[in-house]
Amino acid sequence: MSRIFEMSFASVYPHYVTKVERKGRTVAELHEVIRWLTGFDDAELESHLARETSFSDFFADARLNPNVSLITGSVCGVRVQEVEDPLMRQIRYLDKLVDELAKGKAIEKVLRTPKVS
Repeated sequence: MSRIFEMSFASVYPHYVTKVERKGRTVAELHEVIRWLTGFDDAELESHLARETSFSDFFADARLNPNVSLITGSVCGVRVQEVEDPLMRQIRYLDKLVDELAKGKAIEKVLRTPKVS
């Protein structure tokens, strides 16, 4: 697993962009998802991309959303909530959110926005 931890976020980012754009979603929506998960603003996200920060350092700098535990389901046949390694779970959270965005899920559902009654 350590290989992915040291892989740069910037090297995977274009694959996220391709995945969501191929399904008719936008880079702005992708950034919204990343900001929701990590707490990064646009400048912080751009800085991580420019510096080619490793996934390990990327998530070490993140301020995870307090609702992150609401992210459940499977990515590549693995239930994200059951991943034991904290860093791998965070990477899988991001993968899951990108998958949901690409599958056309409403952004409010992807971001686990509570229903207002």
